[in-house]
Amino acid sequence: MKAEPLRYDLKIIASWIKPGSKVLGMGCGEGDLLYWLKKEKNVRERGIEIQESKVIKCIEKGVSVLQGDINEEMADYPDNAFDYAICSQTLQQVYEPSNLIQSMMRVAKKGVVSFPNFGHIKVRLHLAFTGCAPVTKELPYSWHDTPNIRVLSLNDFQKFSDQVGFKVLKRAAINTKSNQGHGKKVTFFPNLFATYGIFLIGKK
Repeated sequence: MKAEPLRYDLKIIASWIKPGSKVLGMGCGEGDLLYWLKKEKNVRERGIEIQESKVIKCIEKGVSVLQGDINEEMADYPDNAFDYAICSQTLQQVYEPSNLIQSMMRVAKKGVVSFPNFGHIKVRLHLAFTGCAPVTKELPYSWHDTPNIRVLSLNDFQKFSDQVGFKVLKRAAINTKSNQGHGKKVTFFPNLFATYGIFLIGKK
């Protein structure tokens, strides 16, 4: 069975992955990206996902997946076990992002990190004019029920690389259309006008 088309952000991540690679998906959700990479790029995939319902979806797709917390499960993998570790739209939800990045750089030669950009102009204006925590298409939760416990922008992550000790090898700032299947890259003031950031990172 041929893989279904990917979300726009996942298409960019997929374009950075070399065929035949060993790939770890951290918080892999229902396994859409790993399944696509397995079918279209012949990668050897492994996912980690904590939600049982999403793990079941992965299994139905034939994706190799482990149910558990990414912070705990990462400790069981040896150094450089993977070519890539992918953390897609999960970093803003973890308690110790520096530890997670260090674990990624230990178990994989390269990492991919993506997250919603809290520096986007709509977020800034919403806070400025309403005085309330912003709710947008990319950040649809209210302050009291959001899974996002970290607030970061594209510039924050760039500075974070110096603090934690990894290199930014490639980056893409993007906006997505309403159906998430299409979008565009943002090159003009990306920290202000991009809704998502995607970073390919490597060891210093």
